[in-house]
Amino acid sequence: MAIDSAGRRQITMVAFLQAQNCSNYAASWRHRDAAPDFLTAEYYQRVARVLEAGCFDLAFFDDRLAMPDRYGDDHADAVRHGVRVVKMDLIPLMTAMGLATRHLGIGGTYSTTYYQPFHVARVFATLDHMLGGRAAWNVVTSLNDSEAANFGLDVHPEHDARYDVADEFMEAVLGHWDTWEDDAIVRDRATGVFGRPEKVHRLDHRGAHFRSRGPFTVPRTPQGRPVVIQAGQSGRGRRFAARWGELLFVIYPNLTVARQSYRAVKDEIARAGRDPKLVAIAPAVYCVVGESRTIAEEKAAYIESLAHPLDTLVLLSEVTNFDFASKGLDDPFTDAELASITGLQALRDRVVQASGTAHPTTRDFIEHSGRGTLREVPRFIGTPKTIADGLEEWFTTEACDGFVLAATHIPGAYEDFVTYVVPELQRRGLFRQAYAGTTLREHLGLPRAVRGDWKR
Repeated sequence: MAIDSAGRRQITMVAFLQAQNCSNYAASWRHRDAAPDFLTAEYYQRVARVLEAGCFDLAFFDDRLAMPDRYGDDHADAVRHGVRVVKMDLIPLMTAMGLATRHLGIGGTYSTTYYQPFHVARVFATLDHMLGGRAAWNVVTSLNDSEAANFGLDVHPEHDARYDVADEFMEAVLGHWDTWEDDAIVRDRATGVFGRPEKVHRLDHRGAHFRSRGPFTVPRTPQGRPVVIQAGQSGRGRRFAARWGELLFVIYPNLTVARQSYRAVKDEIARAGRDPKLVAIAPAVYCVVGESRTIAEEKAAYIESLAHPLDTLVLLSEVTNFDFASKGLDDPFTDAELASITGLQALRDRVVQASGTAHPTTRDFIEHSGRGTLREVPRFIGTPKTIADGLEEWFTTEACDGFVLAATHIPGAYEDFVTYVVPELQRRGLFRQAYAGTTLREHLGLPRAVRGDWKR
């Protein structure tokens, strides 16, 4: 985690982006101030400049490899209501944002289920070079059968099996990133020697799921290797995150749960043989700021009014890989149906816990997941001071190491936060006044990656 010159912990601040027609809040495109040019590079570059002006550590893109069409086995409702149906490839957008900034870290999601290790390793290593050491890879195993269908499979692989594959995927990617030693390139024109062959190694990975020979084709990057982001919160997913993640993106419903989960995750990281201080945990939050509490609440009420009831059902079907059109609102889920949820099992577990029943209904899923609404993650609504008070309480009482700021609309949500909340956090000494380094690892308080330091 980042530490300032006086030895104080600093908040890690991340922006949560989507390469699509809306933010993670599906109704955001309906906001009267939402920018309409989401299919242009300038849209994402404007956001990047705002975030860099606010000294954010990182902007990272979530992603799916299919539009939400699990509800009723049809894409009609999703397209009609604009529920995250535009999903562009991330790399061109990340490149555009990176070239418009000098310090902001840029992260993107790539799946271990539907890509190959060599490809992912090369894409993100190249990006890290082009951005001067500011790239991050958000590792996911993907969620549903729609994604499987787009890659020639009938069904999405089972939850725990995906993580078994992902473990080997990580070994192969990190192995490729270790191929080149730091001093492999000589560029001696007088002797005609470009590089030292003994400093470039073949991987020769042969595992249960992947074979990849090498040598890798991209030299070691400015920060050693890209930062690894992870969001696993289920039992198997948490173990994966504790083993590999350097920045953990989490969903905590409230402060009490956050404190309990934060300690549990840090303990899991220690059991994995890693230093918990070198892994930042950042929950998603919404912030709606106003000159007064009344103004902020009016803004929040307007934003909440934009949500359509189908947003929730479409998004629940997407993220659980279960068709909610097949259930009545008050029909309890059977054990078999709950077990069939192969997508985001952490969401299923949260609903079971929050509802207080082992067999929640569709209504319980709607109520306790908050999917498609501002209730999905904690909300801080009020003046800059009251929002900073809330963030400070979470940060200083060991509920988190920072925050992933979700946008109610773009670019206004980020502009308001940078204009009003960031100065208040800076005044309290909780957040940087300026960037101290140039690489993402420096922003996060991480040392430059050393070859082989991931092997345990």
